[in-house]
Amino acid sequence: MAHRFIAGLRPPSVGRVQKVSVALLAMAGLAFVFTAPFQAANLKANTNKSGVPLGLPEKTWTDGSPEQIALGKKLFSDRRLSFNNTLSCSMCHLTENGFASNQTSRAIGIEGRTGRRNAPSILNVAYQKTFFHDGRETDLAQQAWLPLLDHAEMGNTSFGMVIDRIRSYSDYDNLFEKAFNGEGPTMHSVGTAIAAFERTLLSGNSRFDRWYFGKDETALTQAEKDGFEVFSGKGRCTQCHLIDSDGAIFTDHLFHDTGIGYYQTQSLGTGTFKVQLTPDTFISITDKLVSSASEPWKNDLGRFEVTVNPEDRWAFKTPSLRDVSRTGPYMHEGSLQHLEDVVDFYDRGGIPHDGMSDKIAPLGLTATEKANLVAFLKTLDGDTKLLPHTD
Repeated sequence: MAHRFIAGLRPPSVGRVQKVSVALLAMAGLAFVFTAPFQAANLKANTNKSGVPLGLPEKTWTDGSPEQIALGKKLFSDRRLSFNNTLSCSMCHLTENGFASNQTSRAIGIEGRTGRRNAPSILNVAYQKTFFHDGRETDLAQQAWLPLLDHAEMGNTSFGMVIDRIRSYSDYDNLFEKAFNGEGPTMHSVGTAIAAFERTLLSGNSRFDRWYFGKDETALTQAEKDGFEVFSGKGRCTQCHLIDSDGAIFTDHLFHDTGIGYYQTQSLGTGTFKVQLTPDTFISITDKLVSSASEPWKNDLGRFEVTVNPEDRWAFKTPSLRDVSRTGPYMHEGSLQHLEDVVDFYDRGGIPHDGMSDKIAPLGLTATEKANLVAFLKTLDGDTKLLPHTD
C-alpha cells in the first residue's frame, strides 16, 4: 500500500505505478479468476506475483489446496446443508448476480423466513477485514458457519447437526480426509474449505482498472471520466470508498451511519413500496397492504449490536463498489433499487439525525453530474469473460 486516494486527485502517473505496471498490463483480459484448480489456462501469462486481476491489491492470504477449494465449492452449493434440504449458500450469492442476489431487498431463508439485511456480494471477500454488514465476524472460515446456524437463513440448530449430516452423505466419503491430511468433517475443515473456495472469487480488470491502473485512455468515455471526477471530488465518495495506488477494493472497512437504519427503525416510511412484477415493471403498493402479508419489520441497530457503543447505532460497513451495477439492490437492507436511487440519496445528504456520519452532507449535484457518476460506477464491473464458475 502506498497512499490513500485524495479527493480530486488525478490517476497516478505512470512513474508512480511503474513497479507494478508491467505486471498489471500483462494481466489484461483477466478478471474473475479462480485459483487452482479453477484457474483459467491463460492466467499462466499473468506476471503479477500474487496472480490477481488488474486493479486488485496483492494477496494477503494463502490459497487453499485444489482439493480444499473443490470441496468448498461443493459445500457452498449443497442444499442438503440447510435444515430442510432446500437452501444452499449459492442461492443467496448467485454467480449471475455478482455473487449477491438481485431478486429481493432482504435475504430469504428456509421456509420463506425473511432476514433483516440484503445478501451482500462475496466477490473479493478475501480482501475484507470483517464480515456481515455489522462486521461481527473477523475470520472468513468462521463466518461460513453463521448462515448455516442462523434461524432465518439455513436453520440448523448446532454445528454437530451439520457435521453429522455431511458424514452421512456417501458422496463426501474421503473428500475431507484427502483435502485435510486425514481430518474428516469438523468445524475447522468445513469452514476452511468454504473459505478456500470463497477466496478464489476475485473480480478485477474492469474498464476502470484498465484506465486508472493500466493507463489505457481509451478504456473510459469522457462522460465516465467526468463521473470519476465527481466520484473523487464533489461527490465525496472517496471519503469512504478508498482507492490505493496499488489497487482498489473501494472500502475503508469502517462503519458509517447514513440515516437508512435510523429511517427504518423509526418507521418514517412514505407509506408505499415499490414492487417488481417483471424485470422492467414496477408498481407501488401501500404500506398497509404489504404489512398484512409480511413479517413484522425487525429492528436493526447495525454495528451497535456488536459493540454496544451508542456511537455505532445504525452504522453499517462500507461496501465495496466492485461490480456494483450487478449487485443491487443497495444499502444494508436493499431499500434502494437502482444506482440512480443511491446517487439521489447521497445527493440529498442521507437522512439527517443525531449521530449521522459527518462525512455525509448535501452535494448539490447537477443532473449531468449524477448521470456521469452513475456511468462511472458501471465501469467498476469486472470482466466476466473468464469466469469459470458457470459449470
